[in-house]
Amino acid sequence: MILYVLRRLVAGLVLAVLVTMITFALLSTSFDDVASSIVGSGATPDLVEAQKAQLGLDRPLFTQYLDWLSHAIRGDLGLSYFTSEPVRSAIAARLGVTLSIVLAALLVTVVISVVLGVLAATRGGAVDRIAQGVSMTGYLVPNLLIAIALVYVLAIELHWFPATGYTPLSEDPVRWVTTITIPVVALMMSGVASLTAQIRGAMIGELRKDYVRTLRTRGIPTRSIVLRHALRGAAGPALTVLSLEFIQMLGGALIIEQVFALPGFGQYAFNASLQGDIPIIMGISLFGVLLVVGVNLVVDLVNGWLNPKARILS
Repeated sequence: MILYVLRRLVAGLVLAVLVTMITFALLSTSFDDVASSIVGSGATPDLVEAQKAQLGLDRPLFTQYLDWLSHAIRGDLGLSYFTSEPVRSAIAARLGVTLSIVLAALLVTVVISVVLGVLAATRGGAVDRIAQGVSMTGYLVPNLLIAIALVYVLAIELHWFPATGYTPLSEDPVRWVTTITIPVVALMMSGVASLTAQIRGAMIGELRKDYVRTLRTRGIPTRSIVLRHALRGAAGPALTVLSLEFIQMLGGALIIEQVFALPGFGQYAFNASLQGDIPIIMGISLFGVLLVVGVNLVVDLVNGWLNPKARILS
């Protein structure tokens, strides 16, 4: 297991280097535009070249990347070109906002999906139709449309929750819950759709297996068979879907944060991309890759704990 973790970590680091290298190569085509934006409207070719020299953008591309990588390994992601704010601290502060929304949405998604998926597989009938209806709605209706509808109904008409803004958890826990409720609901809909369908299908497959019939003939209660055996067997594929949903929610947070004016990771990345703030874009790329690698590693470890066969195949 330790060797497997080390292999995954090395593969993740290699992936991070490749992604950041490709990102930097793509950004190199906009060096002149970035320098012009920093200089301002009165930029002349000489001023642009002087600005590029000051930022070190006139050096060979590979030399620039190695310089950035050597600093990144030491935890130094540089300063924003436009605000001179340290990129690492800026990303860390905004990442907390995004993760509070994404992790809350992920938790609610797991609870709702497990309950609906298990009930749909074991009871069928009306519960199954409800579960499939929820899945269909989540697949067909975009998160942005759901967000707008929730703002109109819950914030504008009923005044139950604020339409925009964010309050940190440390400042006011109750207010924090109210400010993330609508974004969380909007973000989790597609996740509930995918995960419910996956759990339902996996549970139906598990309940048809021979070992379930054997447990029933031995007089094991149905509740114990479902929760202790079948659900554990169905958890592996569901965890894979859950890891993909986490990545998708991080991407969806970009839109949700814009709609609700949340000072999170997605909004920060969006604004940096518009400005062409290269240190921020590189830092965000690195954080994003490492976050995805970490989540996938945790999912694989949990899946190996749930399913010994997965450990052997790894």
